[in-house]
Amino acid sequence: MEKISVQQEITQLLTEAFAPQKLEVINDSASHRGHMGDDGSGESHFTVVIESAAFEGVSRLQRQRMVNKALGDLPGERVHALAIKASAPGGA
Repeated sequence: MEKISVQQEITQLLTEAFAPQKLEVINDSASHRGHMGDDGSGESHFTVVIESAAFEGVSRLQRQRMVNKALGDLPGERVHALAIKASAPGGA
């Protein structure tokens, strides 16, 4: 089986969990090179921008918890930092 990147794995997990209308997984690792948490892999810091109907009527904190739950062990194990911008369609 071909090894996929952490970025691809995040994309796949969030697509399966939320069927998002919009999903961007941005690798911010290069801007953190040499800083605390940089493991040298080039895949330690990410920003996720996700829009999904699953987030309608859900607080910002709960949306972040939902995303972290969908990602399982990735945050904290293979991803040092994860910024999450989760919204429902229409910006809610």
